[in-house]
Amino acid sequence: MTRNLYTCLLYLLLPFTPLKLLWRGRKQPEYLAHWRERYGFYHLAVQQPVIWLHCVSVGETRAAEPLVKALLGQYPQHQLLLTHTTPTGRATSEQLFGTRVTRVYLPYDVPFAVNRFLKYFSPSIGILMETELWFNLIAGCQQRNIPLVLANARLSEKSALGYQKLGKVLTEGLQSLSKIGAQTEADAGRLKQLGAQEINITGNIKFDVAPQKEAYDLAKQLRTQLGVNLGAGRPVFLAGSTRDGEEALIIEAVRQANIPHLLSIIVPRHPQRFDEVAELLRKSNLAFLRRSNLSQTNCEAKDLNSVSYLLGDSMGEMFTYYATCDAAFIGGSLLPFGGQNLIEACSMGKPVLIGPHTFNFEEAAQMAVIAGAACRVQNVTELAQTLQSLFNQDEQRQAMGEASLQFSERNRGATEKTLNLIKAYI
Repeated sequence: MTRNLYTCLLYLLLPFTPLKLLWRGRKQPEYLAHWRERYGFYHLAVQQPVIWLHCVSVGETRAAEPLVKALLGQYPQHQLLLTHTTPTGRATSEQLFGTRVTRVYLPYDVPFAVNRFLKYFSPSIGILMETELWFNLIAGCQQRNIPLVLANARLSEKSALGYQKLGKVLTEGLQSLSKIGAQTEADAGRLKQLGAQEINITGNIKFDVAPQKEAYDLAKQLRTQLGVNLGAGRPVFLAGSTRDGEEALIIEAVRQANIPHLLSIIVPRHPQRFDEVAELLRKSNLAFLRRSNLSQTNCEAKDLNSVSYLLGDSMGEMFTYYATCDAAFIGGSLLPFGGQNLIEACSMGKPVLIGPHTFNFEEAAQMAVIAGAACRVQNVTELAQTLQSLFNQDEQRQAMGEASLQFSERNRGATEKTLNLIKAYI
């Protein structure tokens, strides 16, 4: 595929983008806000040289937190611009950084919109997080002599096979990047096979993400609220970042495990699914509370002895949920979604359980298993058996928690390496 053909295909799809935004806006009205930005129209003041960092959604934005804070500290004379693709990514940016950064949507990858974006902000440098390859955007930066770095880059075998089909447009795009900071040797190898040249191994910035200061206090408060009239030591199991279809499997695993007084917390990956999961719990005749409704008044009004599930329907509280639990399952891995980030759970010193499908985070998952920080289960039955084992054996659970902390600490330092990679261009 050439870039001209790629661009023609995008122009054919462009008339349908308003319909896509309207459709998504039915469940998530935030998609209807700031829609002009997706076509390259902006109205923000640009008063300083711009460092531009692209973070697609929640995961990339959270992963970028150490890098954003380092850039803010090291380059106070610059304006830091974060671009996003999803409303949840934008909301996460607001939660984490407030007014310290400027945030907009990245435009669709058609030349007129890309050119408007680059002309309006004229960034000193662009930094793309993980695997965001938009070929007209890359070409536009090259034409304007804007350095463009792919940071914290990861590329699974499955994604590499998909990208390989793009042929020439992919090779040209990769070779037009100023630098690539790959998470692992395996990621670097796959990128080289696709034509990338300027590659350094920088590690995974997600290991440098620190929990919010208030996470432990909020977790203590949450455990106190949920422990009213339940006695000390109620076991807490967390299923975090679950994907469509996994919640029913989690419920079945918990049923099979049959752990006395177990409190299970389910936190869906996508906020638009909160109501759907609540309905599943309701139809399953399971007594549950929603985090968004949990208050001291609610606690007094309900018999918490009968509550066995908490639905985590809040944003920006994953560290709080991890601090609250005694063991955590990482969603997206029981069904073939590729898995979600397990590093946050490890950094909180929790035993981690993962399913068989972790191709999005394969190396980190394998390293965690080898380190004794994580345990891989193949199905619902194995998940139930592992939960029984963990909650019946305190020493095993504590050993896994300590291994998680050590695993997390050993792999820090990617932020500094990434800063060294990009500082020559600022």
